[in-house]
Amino acid sequence: MKSLKKQRRIQVIAVATVALVLATGLIGYAMRDGINFFRAPSQVIAEPPAETEVFRLGGLVEEGTLIRGQGETVRFSVTDGGESVPVVFTGVLPDLFGENQGMIGTGRYVNGVFEASEILAKHDETYMPKEVMDALKEQGVYQAPES
Repeated sequence: MKSLKKQRRIQVIAVATVALVLATGLIGYAMRDGINFFRAPSQVIAEPPAETEVFRLGGLVEEGTLIRGQGETVRFSVTDGGESVPVVFTGVLPDLFGENQGMIGTGRYVNGVFEASEILAKHDETYMPKEVMDALKEQGVYQAPES
């Protein structure tokens, strides 16, 4: 009788362990595409990511670089004060998107150009994403908004 209880307990522990390992593996597999790391233009130029890697690029839209092309294609450069990265985006830009404004884009770095699939801009006159603000402070370019 004792050995039957002991054997059943070992089986339950083994099944629970296998289920936990399987659940952890499935969660990791599902999240592999959902994790996008933030990079500033200086980091992208210093260590270019693989063409298949999706990441977030943030900084200020460089003045004089915003070019609207055919249809919904837009080209511009993003800077953190140290380096600039050319960006191409096809789609509708946010209303508050403009030169010398903070932005974050999600996409891939292909042949020296960041191909954005999504562009986020500030949502009011004074807001700037924390990642962009930190990157600009690191370069010594950040200017606090006047209130």
